[in-house]
Amino acid sequence: MPKHILLEIGMEEVPARFMRAAMEQLKERTAKWLQEARIQHEGILTYGSPRRLTVLIQDAADKQSDVHEEVKGPARKIALDENGEWSKAAQGFARSQGITPDQFFFKELNGVEYVYANKSSMGSETSDVLVEGLSGIITAMTFPKNMRWGAHEMRFVRPIRWMVALHGTAIIPLEFAQVKAGNVTRGHRFLGQDTIIEEPSQYVEKLREQYVIVDIEEREQLIVEQIKALAKEHDWDIGMKEDLLEEVLFLVEYPTALYGSFDESFLHIPKEVLITSMREHQRYFPVFNKDGELLPHFVTVRNGDSKGIEEVARGNEKVLRARLSDAKFFYAEDQKLEIAACNAKLDQIVFHEELGTLGDKVRRVTKIADQLAEAIQTDAQTRTLTNRAAAICKYDLVTQMVYEFPELQGVMGEDYALKLGEHPTVARAVNEHYKPRYAGDPAPETTVGALVSMADKLDTMVGCFAIGIIPTGSQDPYALRRQATGVVQILLERNLPIQLTTLFDITIQVLDNEGLLKRNKDEVRKDLYEFFGLRVKNVLSEQVRYDVVDAVMAAGYDDVKYAIERGASLMQAVQVESFKTVVESFNRVANLASKAATTAVEASLFDQSEEQKLYDSWQSASASYKVAGSTDEALAALSSMEQAITDFFEHVMVMAKDEAVKNNRLALLKLIADDLKQFADFSKLVWA
Repeated sequence: MPKHILLEIGMEEVPARFMRAAMEQLKERTAKWLQEARIQHEGILTYGSPRRLTVLIQDAADKQSDVHEEVKGPARKIALDENGEWSKAAQGFARSQGITPDQFFFKELNGVEYVYANKSSMGSETSDVLVEGLSGIITAMTFPKNMRWGAHEMRFVRPIRWMVALHGTAIIPLEFAQVKAGNVTRGHRFLGQDTIIEEPSQYVEKLREQYVIVDIEEREQLIVEQIKALAKEHDWDIGMKEDLLEEVLFLVEYPTALYGSFDESFLHIPKEVLITSMREHQRYFPVFNKDGELLPHFVTVRNGDSKGIEEVARGNEKVLRARLSDAKFFYAEDQKLEIAACNAKLDQIVFHEELGTLGDKVRRVTKIADQLAEAIQTDAQTRTLTNRAAAICKYDLVTQMVYEFPELQGVMGEDYALKLGEHPTVARAVNEHYKPRYAGDPAPETTVGALVSMADKLDTMVGCFAIGIIPTGSQDPYALRRQATGVVQILLERNLPIQLTTLFDITIQVLDNEGLLKRNKDEVRKDLYEFFGLRVKNVLSEQVRYDVVDAVMAAGYDDVKYAIERGASLMQAVQVESFKTVVESFNRVANLASKAATTAVEASLFDQSEEQKLYDSWQSASASYKVAGSTDEALAALSSMEQAITDFFEHVMVMAKDEAVKNNRLALLKLIADDLKQFADFSKLVWA
């Protein structure tokens, strides 16, 4: 009769940021083991709280499935020696399958005879494989950081303090780090008690009785409902940011939402400072009115019940008051600073030992941003503002507020710059030049912010590539992938008329002028182009199917926006059945054009009307292609040649005996192919 299997790993409190991935990993490893162990089941559930990781296998079969399969061995000519006896290879195969050679039989596969054996494996009782299987799951678990404790060699995310392991009502005799599994779990650290789990289906309810809501979906629902109830009661809008909600979810076992207040005088500090203090440092949810204005209140979630909730609120208010008082002091002290003095301090901060100080970086960024502004032909005022914004873009890094709250770099720079009389566009660019900060963050809204942002990111990327720091595998200590993605996003969202190679050339030259290039310019440019290609490919892959991505990327992506637009047009075209014949004609052209040595076509050598018609069709299509207002129009222009190409191949022998005629025909095809390959490599398209 099928039984549930329960494994609970009880630990000291696990960092909240590790929990979601750990639960997913536990489920994946359990599913993989069940499949490999041939144990049928009705589903896998995972549970988690700060002190436990749990997996529950529903209705696991009592016995492994039996296996009956044919196993292929060596080819007949290898299995038999010259005397017709079984060779050593055949005998070794027999031993590996646990049979004797007289059980062999021959079967033909792709014209070759092979030795086969029937292999049967009777399934063991599930109870007999649980210890080894569950032990393997636990020891295979990986975490961003591990701990060792006591004299144990075992490493785990946090010290294991208890385990529950049940197969139905029977205890599975697991043992790790001198902790023996049993049927006793621990309740809430302060409100609950140890409790016996008599069989796995009782697990969730038994823990609920001990003030542990172990089902994360139920726990999250409770948190959200309680916060919404407070919002409704007080007519508030509570900022439930997803990442903070996720963290709080894994900080508590028994959630109770409460609210507190702080002095209104703190509202004179920029709201970003207050929100950061609450969210990032205290794990509090900020409170707004219906107009989006920050109110002097906060909401937090207690790991416990509502007993003494007023006292808990006062304690949280006291902690926040101290934090905000520090922020208020830093803010007042920073008002005494001058931008020039802050910039001077940047020369004392090392950016990278081979790339100089932050002051050096700012001076490079200023030069790069100025040349980018020139390249996209901005007006004089925009160029002036860009120069100023670039020159002061990092000054706030030496302020006390940013030192205490690094998340506010740029935000404080904008606030202080405005107070010091900087142009509003310059102040805003100081903030915007960090954008996009993360996936989903928008690009800078101003041209000045976009130019300084790209200059900053390009200086970091090209500088790293120039000294040989290139991301490999998962290693990317300078977040170069994120920075490249940011540049691509800015090019697309701001629609800036500049190509990738121009960005590279400008930045490489600035670094070269300062003697910072440790590698050949061409190698750096090539590596950068390939590196950015992966970012462009990622953007395309989110919008079009894989073969369209390959076709577009093969035609180049120097103009990022044009590459993305070509992908959209081609994706739309391939969904029309008739486009298949167009692509077939293009591919015939490309195949033969590869044999051409020149594109010099002499109309006097045409001796069939289809040649002239194709030439005329190409001239018309090429002219339309070059002035097309969109990629849809460009593809339509190229596609207009389809009939002329078809007629040409039906009536003209390209590989004529006359060498001059043959080369002329190949040259004509190469003219067409050269236009086609600017749009896409149509040979990479796949048809069902």
